[in-house]
Amino acid sequence: MKKIGIIAGNGQFPIIFAQAAREKGFSVFAVGYINEAQPELEQYAQEFIWLHLGQVKKLLKFFKAHQVEQAVMMGAIRKTRIFSDVKPDIKAISLVAGMRHTHDDALLRAFAALLEKEKIKIRPATFLLPELLAVKGVWTKRKPNRGEKKDIDLGWKIAKKIGGLDIGQCVVVSGGSVLAVEAIDGTDATLKRGGKLGDGNACAIKVCKPIQDTRFDIPAIGVDTISVMKASGIRALAVEAGKAVVFDRDEMIELADRVGIAIIALED
Repeated sequence: MKKIGIIAGNGQFPIIFAQAAREKGFSVFAVGYINEAQPELEQYAQEFIWLHLGQVKKLLKFFKAHQVEQAVMMGAIRKTRIFSDVKPDIKAISLVAGMRHTHDDALLRAFAALLEKEKIKIRPATFLLPELLAVKGVWTKRKPNRGEKKDIDLGWKIAKKIGGLDIGQCVVVSGGSVLAVEAIDGTDATLKRGGKLGDGNACAIKVCKPIQDTRFDIPAIGVDTISVMKASGIRALAVEAGKAVVFDRDEMIELADRVGIAIIALED
């Protein structure tokens, strides 16, 4: 039987992937990060272990013990934990010591390169679930109006700039002014910050970073995104077609239509 490893952070993506992998004939061997991955993931794995961030040697030992030669990296890691909840082993320390900087994408790429050096191929997180990728076009009954289109255009350019600096993926714009830029606090916090400063007509733009490795680091949206936008007074959402994962798409669009939020997916 084919084998696939999962290196899991938080959110529903690792569970959705594990279910799909089993349905398609894979044996699942999963590593869940403590205080991040959902315990439910265990029931979909043939073998499962919990690890702290930074326990690279144990992760490699686990995969090699079960002859796992391919894996996916998925699920977010709350960035604020990087400074308080890590137990790096010698292999992790050596990895970081050899880096020029430790921004998100640089760390992920270095970690993926280490795994591949150990003969564990990193597959795209969507290789079994291409249907989750955002499809180009307007998804909702309401289209972005003229003012929102201008804000989306501005926000897209700004989001790509901050993405190129490996700062974040999301910005909030209203009336031609940038209200919030995603940093270490994540997308939801950015939406809330931007919404507080807006006039109830702000737009959120979430794109893939120009330097992003979409095998393991791809923007994600879902029902919770729309709920936070509604509570924050944000009226439109733009994402990048083919470079964002969409969870519970039908439910997400139904909620957006109900509360009057426009959703559009554009190509860069």
